[in-house]
Amino acid sequence: MNVVIIVAAGKGTRMGNDKLWLDINGCPVIGHSWRLFEQVEEVDSVIIVAREERHKDIDELGKRIGIHKPYEVVLGGAERQDSVWNGLEACPAECEIVAIHDAARPCAHPDLVRSCFENAVKCGAVVAGQRITDTIKRVDTSGTIQSTIDREGVWSVQTPQVFQFKTIRKALQIVRESGETVTDDTAACERIGAQVKVVSSDHPNPKVTFPKDLPYVGWLLANHPLGN
Repeated sequence: MNVVIIVAAGKGTRMGNDKLWLDINGCPVIGHSWRLFEQVEEVDSVIIVAREERHKDIDELGKRIGIHKPYEVVLGGAERQDSVWNGLEACPAECEIVAIHDAARPCAHPDLVRSCFENAVKCGAVVAGQRITDTIKRVDTSGTIQSTIDREGVWSVQTPQVFQFKTIRKALQIVRESGETVTDDTAACERIGAQVKVVSSDHPNPKVTFPKDLPYVGWLLANHPLGN
């Protein structure tokens, strides 16, 4: 059984409001992200991790956008890794592969999700990503360049991040027990020495973080609808 955990418990502090519920082309950001997994046959069910005050809104949204696959809404945690853990704890016993996806990435392509699932079956842990082609600089707090970073072999990672269930659960459990904080789930796998494969994201897959991201994401969803 394959499960997707949609992480939607953040407060959107950099956006200045709850970015996941901002309207883009007639649907909130989270709705676009959720609807993506309706199109991927490899996905059997969805778990949405969200703040308690949004649970009713999510149920209403599911009805409005025509969600048919089974889903469950669970409570988010203090940190992202805590929210992911709550999602893992809600996975059914028969779950073999689990994908973790940021609700703020509504443009992920179904083909990317399928490729990540396929590779996770083979190697245990994969992450969507794109090779860095720009020159990368390390800059201090005053805005002054300190050094140039060698971009050879440097990738920016995205979501979905897809794992064999036993691999990511073990990794996050060890991180939690050690008191560490990780910013993404592959970092937990690195912590236990598990190899993670990068799957190239060949379509734009931006994250909604700042207000300036909204027009671009809206344009992508209008001109490159999911599945096309």
